[in-house]
Amino acid sequence: MSKSLKDNKQSEIAVIGGGYCGLAAAYELVKAGHKVVVYEKDSKLGGLAGTFEIEKDVRLEKFYHHWFSTDVAILDFIDELGLSEKLMLCPSNTGFYFANSIFRLSSPWDLLSFKPIPLIDRIRTGLMALYARKLSNWKPLENISASEWIIKIAGQKSFDVIWAPMLQGKFGDAWADISAVWFWNKLKLRGSSRKGAGQEKLIYYKGGFGSLLDSIEAKLVELGVTFKKDTEAFVESSNTGCRVNDKKYNKVLVTTPLPTYLKIVKNLPKDYIEKLRKIKFLGNTCLILKLNKSLSSSYWLNVAEPSFPFVGVIEHTNIDSIESYSGYHIAYLSKYLPTSDKLFSMNKEEFFTFAFPHLKKIFPDFNKSWVEDVYLWKAEYSQPLVCKNYSNLIPDFKTPLDDVWLCTMAQIYPEDRGTNYAVKYGRIVAKKMLAGS
Repeated sequence: MSKSLKDNKQSEIAVIGGGYCGLAAAYELVKAGHKVVVYEKDSKLGGLAGTFEIEKDVRLEKFYHHWFSTDVAILDFIDELGLSEKLMLCPSNTGFYFANSIFRLSSPWDLLSFKPIPLIDRIRTGLMALYARKLSNWKPLENISASEWIIKIAGQKSFDVIWAPMLQGKFGDAWADISAVWFWNKLKLRGSSRKGAGQEKLIYYKGGFGSLLDSIEAKLVELGVTFKKDTEAFVESSNTGCRVNDKKYNKVLVTTPLPTYLKIVKNLPKDYIEKLRKIKFLGNTCLILKLNKSLSSSYWLNVAEPSFPFVGVIEHTNIDSIESYSGYHIAYLSKYLPTSDKLFSMNKEEFFTFAFPHLKKIFPDFNKSWVEDVYLWKAEYSQPLVCKNYSNLIPDFKTPLDDVWLCTMAQIYPEDRGTNYAVKYGRIVAKKMLAGS
């Protein structure tokens, strides 16, 4: 039995994964006086919120990101690091593509004016959003599907027109199994970010997430954290101690996706592995367009057409200025899908060619001359499938191996994965490690 971190000052701790969860945990651990080494298999930090250069000194997120005003965990973390002056409050316009038309859905009045569904169902849909914000006990929703809950509260027509295409577009064949808990949390989160007359306000970081990651890394290095980038880590725990590659540590925290954790950690019990494999994931493929013209005034356009190769068009430069990107407009086309889907194997040219006619249906004036460059990023494990009674599948932070802890997106519940909850849960698990509980 290894010593608790409470009794073992200046312990050496390895954190596997340099995403926001790993960075937040490393911050807590190093503040407590321990020696922390962060292993990251990529050349840059950030995980699913990592960035890349679109031209010299101009960086962009690989997958679209923003924060809601209710994302207090990451906002408090940024404030604690002394970086709050770079937070920007950004008005957001939301649209909805349905039946070859774009509808604005940014306010309660927009919803009341949405004629594809009857007035009574428009009212019920608005009341569903208010109900979600008031509901605090989510446990009764665990054994109800999202579709059942929506139909009961908002009506069949609202479900058929708005919600069914979006659930099918996001979750594919698994859409009917998605828990009402997942949908409730999404609705609550979006609703809570609306102020006054219903205008949604989002938050972004001046200079982008790349600038924030640079500042977090610099702060951690200043505190004494060591980073090992471009390094794939393998963990082995035995009676002789715990090792990452050839280095011995007092404790190890793994923050990778769950399937990666199962691959890189040796000696896990068979029944434990079998239980965790019941948690399934969707991948994501995200096509990014660098444009010389704007597609629309919407930041977030939901696409209610499951046959399209994207579930949303997110025009990033409708919340961040085009001056941040040398005057270009940036749009993300996002699709969640099984990694076995043929779309996931496409390169950027193939994906753009396939997506182009669908994009043109939404924006008839759009043509290829608008496109200055195209980028494509993929993630194998971007969305856990939050099925009914999902809480029964979630593993503890403390693993069956005495010196190994786990904090991964599959444990974020009833909330959904994202940088805010990555920071929240990363700090929680670090404090549990320090307390030995």
